[in-house]
Amino acid sequence: MKNICQLLQIKYPILQGGMASVSNHVLAAAVSNAGGLGIIAAASDTADIVKEKIRLCKQLTPHPFAVNIMLMSPNAKEIAQLVIDELVPVVTTGAGNPGVYMKAWKEAGIKVIPVVPSVALAKRMELAGADAVIAEGTESGGHIGEITTMALIPQVVDAISIPVIAAGGIADVRQVVAAFALGAKGIQAGTVFLASVEAPIHENYKQMIIKAKDIDTIVTGRGTKAPVRVLKNHLAKEYVKLSQQGVSLEELETLTIGSLRKAVVDGDLENGSFMAGQVAGMIREIRTVEKIIHDLFDSTKDIIQRLEIL
Repeated sequence: MKNICQLLQIKYPILQGGMASVSNHVLAAAVSNAGGLGIIAAASDTADIVKEKIRLCKQLTPHPFAVNIMLMSPNAKEIAQLVIDELVPVVTTGAGNPGVYMKAWKEAGIKVIPVVPSVALAKRMELAGADAVIAEGTESGGHIGEITTMALIPQVVDAISIPVIAAGGIADVRQVVAAFALGAKGIQAGTVFLASVEAPIHENYKQMIIKAKDIDTIVTGRGTKAPVRVLKNHLAKEYVKLSQQGVSLEELETLTIGSLRKAVVDGDLENGSFMAGQVAGMIREIRTVEKIIHDLFDSTKDIIQRLEIL
């Protein structure tokens, strides 16, 4: 089995999460230039918008980067072809099964790494031809599954033969070491990159991350089977309250229209949807992407040597 650095031709075994409205060409290029794998989030963007971001990213970095395709997007089919046409070396996927696109991607030499929340989906992705999987625990920010990273990673590792990348709850070197101890071959991080100099988000968003405490995230949408982890604010609390009162899905959706933009662009502390993982409570400063990656990996040997297991 190839390790992640060999597979993706990167220096450090870290992928930057494909965060909607956040993971643009600037952040992706910064991560790739620092030795990780930067990821452009296609989200619900049109193919033309994603094409522009891909081409801008190529101008900013000579290193490999990826595009994350949200398979529920109405533009997924066009973007699936776009990554072939634009010679994107790696694709990650979420919110669906990429099986219908797998043959074309593999024939184009693209490495395919789906995000999975369960053992069952990990097995299906291996059978479909995935090169690796990102097993994402419920500690993550944004759209989440139900299984914790600590429980999910070893079960996925035991169930498949392709590399597993751990995601969810990773913001410092101790968690990196833990992920590898569980059998992962690499990590994916999102929340920690929100508090980076290069993150294209409002300063209010960054300040919310670094001021967050351990209990400052909340999960909305459990009742609608679309759970999303965000930082607590007026919007999140109101959504949960109305959901518990049995308000219709249409009314709940009306409440959150444009809420991600209000967070990312406007920095609206009351009405924005500030997606973030539980590790927000560990992040205390805004650093460059390069410093974040170095801090995550440069002292792993020291941590391992200090472990007193027996």
